[in-house]
Amino acid sequence: MAIKFIIDSASDVLPSEAEKLGVTHIPLKVIFGEDEYLDAINLSHREFYEKLVETDTLSTTCQIPPADFMSAYEHLTANGDEVIVITLSSELSGTYQSAVMAAEGYEGKVYVVDSRSVCIGERILLLRGIALNKQGLSAEEIVSELNAEKNKIRVLALLDTLEYLKKGGRISAATALAGGILSIKPVIAVNDGKVELVGKARGSKKGNNLLRELVEKCGGINFDKPLALAYSGLTDELLKKYIKDSEELWQGHTDELQITTVGCTIGTHVGPGAVAVAFFEK
Repeated sequence: MAIKFIIDSASDVLPSEAEKLGVTHIPLKVIFGEDEYLDAINLSHREFYEKLVETDTLSTTCQIPPADFMSAYEHLTANGDEVIVITLSSELSGTYQSAVMAAEGYEGKVYVVDSRSVCIGERILLLRGIALNKQGLSAEEIVSELNAEKNKIRVLALLDTLEYLKKGGRISAATALAGGILSIKPVIAVNDGKVELVGKARGSKKGNNLLRELVEKCGGINFDKPLALAYSGLTDELLKKYIKDSEELWQGHTDELQITTVGCTIGTHVGPGAVAVAFFEK
């Protein structure tokens, strides 16, 4: 009997990565106007950003229905394996509730964890779960550890533009215009399962400094646990600059930084040019 993991596409774990990790990937639905796609299945992250900048229609996502989870549960538990499901924050989507509903009748076989995060925050919680599994913990023990440790996850992102927060109705047009004129770079965080604005800086350099300060304010990074960085859009140039500007954060602590792309769940609101970091605080 083994322990299997399920992750939703809001984690921005790509299907190819999930396959290598031995994880089942279930996509959310992405909608552009009248066109529907399966996140990272028939709409890649690159294609998503190409559509985002080319159209005035803001994309939306739909929660994963219980039937998709039920199908996965039935398949994965057929030979007696246990299943741990990690979902994006219940504050951001009904996907967690769908996973719980589908788990009725699978008591003692399927465990659902609300990550209280999204994107690379959700990703590193999955990687932590996989590490605990390799240590030989039981499914119940892994779930207990994840529910305790998820409160230590910090997700911070520096945005290049206020335009998409304006399009999504999260800030006014006047605020976005003023921010553009002044070259304001906002910093957002995932706090208690919700995405919040936590700071502003004038210019990219000061934005990078603010992001680094906020990482240090959290108490620093626990390098004994997973760490991830990400960028949104079609190029990673701004992320490379952030990594170089903040090299004292990682130098001597890790030989490799895991880098991925921000997908549609958060990308819709931050737009291209954002850089993000997710880590377990000390």
